[in-house]
Amino acid sequence: MNLKALEEKRSELIGKMENMVKNIETEARPFNEGEEKEFENSKKEVESINSTIKKTEELRAMNLIKREPSGDLPTYPDLKEDKIDAYNGISGNVKSMDSIASRDIKAFVDYIRNPIKNANFDVGSNGAIIPVTIATQIIEAVRDICPIYSLAKIYNIKGELRIPYYGDNSGDQITCGYAPEFTELTAHAGKFTAITLNGYTAGVLSLISKSLIGKAGEANINLVNFVVSEISKRVAVFLEHELLLGSGTNACQGIITGATNVKETSSASTIKADDLIDLQESIPDVYQRDAVWIMNHTTRAAIRKFKDGNGQYLLNQDLTAKWGYTLLGKPVYTSDAMPALADSAKAVIYGDMTGLAVKFAQNLEMQILNEHYYTQHALGICGWLEIDSKVADQQKLAILEIAAA
Repeated sequence: MNLKALEEKRSELIGKMENMVKNIETEARPFNEGEEKEFENSKKEVESINSTIKKTEELRAMNLIKREPSGDLPTYPDLKEDKIDAYNGISGNVKSMDSIASRDIKAFVDYIRNPIKNANFDVGSNGAIIPVTIATQIIEAVRDICPIYSLAKIYNIKGELRIPYYGDNSGDQITCGYAPEFTELTAHAGKFTAITLNGYTAGVLSLISKSLIGKAGEANINLVNFVVSEISKRVAVFLEHELLLGSGTNACQGIITGATNVKETSSASTIKADDLIDLQESIPDVYQRDAVWIMNHTTRAAIRKFKDGNGQYLLNQDLTAKWGYTLLGKPVYTSDAMPALADSAKAVIYGDMTGLAVKFAQNLEMQILNEHYYTQHALGICGWLEIDSKVADQQKLAILEIAAA
């Protein structure tokens, strides 16, 4: 089940329903019979998708179905057919990704429980390289955990990446206007600039108790899921901070440090409803469809208390929204990495997160460390990733900064 495709379909349906409502509000009329039927059908399909996503996630949590990677499947240039045949009893050419994944997972679990040299495992002087299939599961888990990563524009490539960007805010913009016949037109040209994404390396290390490994079979603990969960949570926390805030030079540029569309609140130390409306209106309509809010959970708690002139709350519970809330019609995401409400804090991000370009090398390099933590009666899982991010489209992103007292 490809959840990403379902989520995109749901977003498309909700966007269509929003446009229908806007049309009748503009024309000051009720739904006609055809529109009402179309709206109800879209609503039922959204509810069906929500139910499917919920059931799929419940089954995944129970480890009853296997994750499907979204995007391109990994390749295995170093995989020897005879080794696969010897391990899985497969004859002929290997065409099944499930067979490769099953082989890798079994070899990985066997190696953790009994770290001896294995014909199906690449073992070095201090451990073994984790199979690509398991590393891919970690990347997919990060995508589910970290909302900003799943919403941003991702480029899965190693090395330096240059992204051309057309900027029409120069003094010599391309224009169209009336001109009489036999009169020369004046040529104008916009300018292309390039955004360079580098390859900054980051490391993650997790220790697994050998007592836990020994009791894994008795307690029915899935070692692969445990490793995937532990590593992906640590990577997700790191990515969320970097993509939202950044860490200065020679590191990722976050939205907070890279976005130039910054609006200041009308009052010091607090946010008002009008500030949120002004922030939302600073994004062009063409980018509003997939726009979201991102803020600290304490900021959301304060905004939840906002009421309009009729006493209705501005922040509403919405079962069709991924995180259960909408603010001014758009989903609300929270992150502990976002600054809390305080003077001069950039407390709220709004916009289409594809305005942030992220280069993330999909081939996560991971290794099991046997001897290094032997004296601690533990096994080390070490991973290295290559990443960079920059704001690629300033029109898509806006920041609300709290005015100083």
